[in-house]
Amino acid sequence: MLCGCTSHKLNKYENDKPEIIFEEFFDGKLKGWGIVQDWRGQVVRRFDVKMDGSWDGNNGVIDEIFEYYDGETQKRIWKVVKNNDGTYQGTAGDIIGGADGSVSGNTINWAYQMDLPVNGKTYRVKFDDWMWLMNDDVLVNRSYIKKFGITVAELTLFIQKVPEK
Repeated sequence: MLCGCTSHKLNKYENDKPEIIFEEFFDGKLKGWGIVQDWRGQVVRRFDVKMDGSWDGNNGVIDEIFEYYDGETQKRIWKVVKNNDGTYQGTAGDIIGGADGSVSGNTINWAYQMDLPVNGKTYRVKFDDWMWLMNDDVLVNRSYIKKFGITVAELTLFIQKVPEK
């Protein structure tokens, strides 16, 4: 289901290293830096993000604070459940109907819908998130934001684990 809306195939990454374990990477403090590009490729927003994740068995909470360079701040709290089949489901206040996630090798694919405010209007869009674990606990995230199946914007985010002191 997750791969049907993209040309990517998650199982292509099943042997890629370093292997990611979702609940291990998103446990503890993380920081990130990102950009949003419009359909023409122009950067329309830049942001920093701080995350704090915690897990109790198969249940996780990921608290995110986005600080945009234009002064806006957004907060999102994900509640994530790891299913018995190894897939993940997530909910957050601004996510419509929940999110579905799968992991293979070094890759996570996460798909969901949300109402996205843009210049005083709100658009219901689909996010097709692809995340790849790199060396040194760095995750590269590419999100394809789609409306009517057409990519209208892309988000690029680099996330790094914050070393424990």
